[in-house]
Amino acid sequence: MGFSIASSNSLGHCYLIQNHHQRTGKKFLSFHGNFKLSKLFTKAQSRRLVCCKLEGIDFQERKSPTEVKEEIEQCYKLIQRLGRGVVYLGSSRFRPNHPHYAQAFELGKEIASFLDCTSWSGAGPGLMDAVTKGALQAGKPVGGFKIAKEAGEWTATNFHPYLPLDCYLTCRFFSARKHGLVDAAVRASDSDRTAVVALPGGIGTLDEVFEILTLIQLERIGSLLPVPFLLMNYDSFYSKLLDFLDDCEVLGTLSKGELASLWKVCDNNSEALAYLEEYYSVSELRNDYKTVTN
Repeated sequence: MGFSIASSNSLGHCYLIQNHHQRTGKKFLSFHGNFKLSKLFTKAQSRRLVCCKLEGIDFQERKSPTEVKEEIEQCYKLIQRLGRGVVYLGSSRFRPNHPHYAQAFELGKEIASFLDCTSWSGAGPGLMDAVTKGALQAGKPVGGFKIAKEAGEWTATNFHPYLPLDCYLTCRFFSARKHGLVDAAVRASDSDRTAVVALPGGIGTLDEVFEILTLIQLERIGSLLPVPFLLMNYDSFYSKLLDFLDDCEVLGTLSKGELASLWKVCDNNSEALAYLEEYYSVSELRNDYKTVTN
C-alpha cells in the first residue's frame, strides 16, 4: 500500500484513509486523489504516476508532552540495562560494498573488544549496521535507538532485521532518540569507557555531531568525567568541513584551538584505536586481544 498522485487538467481532489493491517494490526495512512501538476512537471512528465512508499508507519500525532517524556524514560532504562559505551554516528546510506562500511565494521569490532563496552548507534542501515555487526562479531553487547525514517525512505517495519527486541528501542520522537544517544555516552563512573565516534555522514549525522559537540563545549557532557569525541575523516571525507571550521577561527566565531580541544580528528582506524588506548590506558588489553585473534 502506498499513495499515488495522478495528474489532471482540473484542480482535482485528494482524500486520506486510515487503514488497518489485518496481519500485523498496525495502522497506516493512504492518500488517494489527483492534482494539477503542470507547475511542477512538463506535459509529458505530468502523465506519469508518482508513488511514495509509506507502509507500516504509525502516523499518530503526539497528544501530550508526557508521551515524549515516557519514551525518554524508556531510553534511559535500556541504557541502564545494557550499559553505557561507545556511541557511533554515521550515514545510513553507505552499502556493504563501500570501503567506509568495511572500515566502520573493523573499527566497531576492535573498539568493542579492547574497551569491553556496549556499542550504541541509531540501529539503522549503512554505517550504523556496520559497527553493530562488528561489535556482535567481537561478542560484545550492542544497543540502539531506531527511528522510523532513515536516508529519506520510510521503512516498512519498526523492527530491526536481526537484533533481539530487548537490544533496541524504536523511537517515535527524534528528541527521545537524541536523549538516548547522548546519555549512552555519558560516563557515570571512572570505570565507564565511553566515547562518541562520528563516521562519515550527511545532514542527520552532522546534526548529531554538532549537538553533542555543543553539549561538550558547554560542559553539559564531560564536566566531571570527560568523554572522548572522535571524528573519522576517512579518505578526507570531512576535510572541507574542517577547512570551513578553520575559517571560523580566522573570522572569530571560534576561539583559536577551541575545536581541537573538543574532539580528535582521525584519518584512519589505527589513529582512532591508538587515541583510545592512550585515553583509557588500555594498551595491554588491546595487545591481549590481538594475541587471541592472530
